[in-house]
Amino acid sequence: MNVKEVSKKLFDLLGGKANITSNEACMTRLRVGVKDLSLVDVDQIRKLEGVMGVVESDTLQIVFGPGTVNKVLDEFSKLTGLAKGSVSDVNEVASQNKAAQKAKYNKPVQNFLKRIANIFVPLLPGIIAAGLINGLTNVINVSTHGALSGIWWYESIHTMGWALFAYLAIFVGYNACREFGGSPVLGGIAGAICISNAAMPLLASYNDAQITLPMTGAPYNPANGGLIAALIAGVFFAWMEKKIRRVMPSLIDTFVSPLLVLIIGSLAVVIVIQPLGAILTKAIYAIMNFVYGSLGVVGGYILSAGFLPLVAVGLHQALTPIHAMLNDPAGPTNGINYLLPILMMAGGGQVGAGLALYVKTKNKKLKRFIRDSIPVGVLGIGEPLMYAVTLPLGKAFVTACLGAGFGGIVASLFHVGTVSQGVSGLFGLLIVEPGHQLQYVIAMLCAYVGGFIVTWLFGVDEERINEIYGEDKVESEERKVKKVS
Repeated sequence: MNVKEVSKKLFDLLGGKANITSNEACMTRLRVGVKDLSLVDVDQIRKLEGVMGVVESDTLQIVFGPGTVNKVLDEFSKLTGLAKGSVSDVNEVASQNKAAQKAKYNKPVQNFLKRIANIFVPLLPGIIAAGLINGLTNVINVSTHGALSGIWWYESIHTMGWALFAYLAIFVGYNACREFGGSPVLGGIAGAICISNAAMPLLASYNDAQITLPMTGAPYNPANGGLIAALIAGVFFAWMEKKIRRVMPSLIDTFVSPLLVLIIGSLAVVIVIQPLGAILTKAIYAIMNFVYGSLGVVGGYILSAGFLPLVAVGLHQALTPIHAMLNDPAGPTNGINYLLPILMMAGGGQVGAGLALYVKTKNKKLKRFIRDSIPVGVLGIGEPLMYAVTLPLGKAFVTACLGAGFGGIVASLFHVGTVSQGVSGLFGLLIVEPGHQLQYVIAMLCAYVGGFIVTWLFGVDEERINEIYGEDKVESEERKVKKVS
């Protein structure tokens, strides 16, 4: 592949220098900002050598695959004259790539769920690190019988793992308010009322009696509703602030508007939002327990087989706050997320399907795409395989999902859990609950094998492959000769 030549063709097909506003690279994609999408020839871009796919989102995303994309950016940025941007946070990049959807799926529900995901995605580095610290310290405490307990440096590290989840509601409220157009600090205060602290005035006792709430007559419980309450409170504070500022005179807006938000909002949180959050949280856990506990292996199959279709239409983002709740050490699962390993098997099904296509197809372009996509797919970056290989073929995407379900069954049988989130594939071994790494590998191998077998039997359509990726000229001529003879 001549990188300089491909970059020049891409530059022209994007409408030239006058139409390009930005260029940056993530793990697999060249992200280009354009002024006028009507000047871009997307169909011809898809046919360029080395292009695995094109995703139309807030930026135009051209999939080249790891390594290649950086070489393309080097040449492309010379043509645009624009500084090279880059996305350095791998976890955030992966989440953004998975969330990017084609224009036909750009519906109100997906947009709303994307905004919910935007609240939690910036928190992922902290959730991952804190989850790993909690998991490691638990193992150390058990294996050493608490030999390091009380040592200052060990407890300093331990405190970092505890702190994130102890005060996570503040960060959720802060980001929620910011995402929905309010003052972030007000959302943070909304989240703070959901934090249990012995010094909180609402938890004080007067005349040896706790403060009770109206209607229920029960003492105040800061943890009521958990992260869901903090999320709703942050969104509500943003909505209320915008409404108040719209009618507030400019002279007193600076101090009166936030004051009213906090006074009205605090009453709303305690009386309405936290009880609502508690109901929703209990409902979510009830559904999860039913699918994971009551349905057993059937539930494991459904979850892993059905995950990537949710990704394809953007509905997977509804699971982001659920993962955060499951990884909370104070939650009902004690910080062990049993849902994530089952969903991670979906990527294994894609890898297995890719291997089946590679072995069975004669299309050289598809083979090249798969060869470039499989290694990163094994490591947990599934976008090249999904967007450039299985999803365009349709049938192969379905068989990959069906095959992944077998990995979900095994993960469910072994009760594999994770102490954090943010990575998958082989990297998933880093976050799997200590002592369950072998079971995780076995489950992933089953997903590989399932995806391979089901795709080999039902998912390879050579005519469809040649239609999507183009036909080799020699093979095309041979086919014509056979038809004539």
